[in-house]
Amino acid sequence: MDPHHNNLLFVAFFVLCLAANEVTGYATVTGSVFCDQCKDGERSLFDFPVSGIKVSVTCSDENGEVYMSREETTNWLGGYVMRFDGTPDLSNCYAQVSDNGAPQDPSSCSIASGPAQKLKLMFSFFGIETFAADALLAQPLQPRSFCPKPPAAPVMPPPQVPVMPPPQVPVKPPPKVPVISPPPVTSPPQFKLPPLPPMPFVEPSACSHQLWMKPEYRCYWRAIGPDTKVAVAFGLVAGRRYGTDMTVREALDGRGEAYKTLLREATTALLNSYNSLGFPYNSIAVITYTNLALLGNSEHDVLMTAIRFIKANSGTCRFTVCN
Repeated sequence: MDPHHNNLLFVAFFVLCLAANEVTGYATVTGSVFCDQCKDGERSLFDFPVSGIKVSVTCSDENGEVYMSREETTNWLGGYVMRFDGTPDLSNCYAQVSDNGAPQDPSSCSIASGPAQKLKLMFSFFGIETFAADALLAQPLQPRSFCPKPPAAPVMPPPQVPVMPPPQVPVKPPPKVPVISPPPVTSPPQFKLPPLPPMPFVEPSACSHQLWMKPEYRCYWRAIGPDTKVAVAFGLVAGRRYGTDMTVREALDGRGEAYKTLLREATTALLNSYNSLGFPYNSIAVITYTNLALLGNSEHDVLMTAIRFIKANSGTCRFTVCN
C-alpha cells in the first residue's frame, strides 16, 4: 500500500476519534525557569533550572484589563506546563515569575528577575494549540562566590585642558612725538618808562606856589603829589585843623585868611625843600614849624610863620620846562 495513502487514513481516523469523543480543543503553555546565580540578568554557563518557583500567565486586552490569569509551580526539572481548556486567545499573554515571598534560604533562587516573556504559538491543529515562552529568570539574594567579578569601571583620566598660549597683544609702535620748533626768539617788549624827575638842585631854588601849580613843571614834584592828603603830608595836627579830605593841590589855592595862607606857603616850602638842597628849610623843619604854629592857637604866630615861608619861597626859581 502507498505510504502517503496510509498517512491520510491516519489523519482521517484521528479526526473521527476527536469527533466521537466530542473534544472541543485546548491550549498548552510550556516554559522553564533558570536560577541566575551571578545576577547578571541573562542566561550563562553558571545558571541551572530551578524547581518550586511560581510562574503566572496573565492575559490582558487592548485597554490593559486582565481577562485571564493562571499560576503554576515549576517541577524538579525547572519546567512548567499550563493547560487552558477550549480555544482561548493567548496571543496577548505573558509569562513571568510570581512573587514567591521572602526567601528562607539566602542561597535559594526565588526572587523574580528579568522581564515578562510573551507567549509564542508553536503548534495549532484542530483546536489544539501549543504556546511556549522564553526562559524566565529567578535570582538569589547575593551572587555566588564563584561568579566572575564585574570589570571595574575604567577610571577616566581627567580631560586634558589644552593650554592655550597667551594671546599675542600687538605691540603698537610708540606714537610719534611731533617736533615742536622753538618759538622764534623775539626781543622783549620795550616798555617806555616814565621820565625820571630832575635831580634836586644843589644851589638854592625857591619857586612860588603859582609856578608849582603849572602843569609844565609837574616833573619836579617829589615825595608828595597833587592828590596827597594834607593830613598825610603834615601829620595829625594839620589833619585836625584842615580836615582829612583836603589835598595838597587844594592847599596851594588857599588865601583870604591866616590859616589858609600858612597852609599854602608851608606846602610851597615843603615842595621846595624836596627839590633843592640849598633851600633855607629842610622838609622836617617845614613840617615842625607848621605844626608848632597850629598848636600855638595864636593867629599872630600863624601869620608870622606864613611870612617866613613867603620870604623863603621868593628866591630864584630854577625850573625848566619838563620834557
